[in-house]
Amino acid sequence: MKHGKKYLESTKLFDNSKLFELKDGLEVCIKTAKAKFDETVEMHIRLGVDSRHADQQVRGAVVLPNGTGKKVRVLAVCKGENEDLAKEAGADYVGAEDMINKIQTQNWMEFDVLITTPDMMGMVGKLGRILGPRGLMPNPKAGTVSANIAKAIKEAKAGKIEYRLDKTNIIHCPIGKVSFGVEKLFQNADVLLNAVIKAKPEASKGQYMRSCVVSSTMGPGVKINANKTL
Repeated sequence: MKHGKKYLESTKLFDNSKLFELKDGLEVCIKTAKAKFDETVEMHIRLGVDSRHADQQVRGAVVLPNGTGKKVRVLAVCKGENEDLAKEAGADYVGAEDMINKIQTQNWMEFDVLITTPDMMGMVGKLGRILGPRGLMPNPKAGTVSANIAKAIKEAKAGKIEYRLDKTNIIHCPIGKVSFGVEKLFQNADVLLNAVIKAKPEASKGQYMRSCVVSSTMGPGVKINANKTL
């Protein structure tokens, strides 16, 4: 894989074989962000579990104290008084069968999060083939299926993120923007790490936190001392 000039220059600013403490690693990550736009900082956590087994799944959601720096477009699929509650809570789009039909027939995807109520899951379930591959299918564990739709919408707007294992047993999550600075990024990262640690499955054996890396959108990965987070 070929890298650009700025990326290669950034790799010379630190020892990429070193394990940094979390706050120090975030300082390096900010220093190596050379793009002209406000880059997103991401955390990549490799766990000692096997995602192929149901009893070793790691999945959940957490509200980052400083948000993600991204404006989140929320679609609320609900009926009755929940429609009014959803609008008051700040949902960008609200509807029921009309929204489901729009997604099915027009492949409309102008939203980042779909939040719905338990009574609507029978209808929303029809969108599984469309939403599933995009990671947009509502799930109670992620807080996107909730009887308290107003609370769920407010949390999504405030910076609630979902974490889940990919096929290689790694969790990838945004923890903010470079412009946040070290302290706010550290607070967000700490909350995410603690949530992942608390979500450790009972079936997990051996070392749980295998590795942790932080990086900006266009920058190199900075290795974090994962054992120090436990």
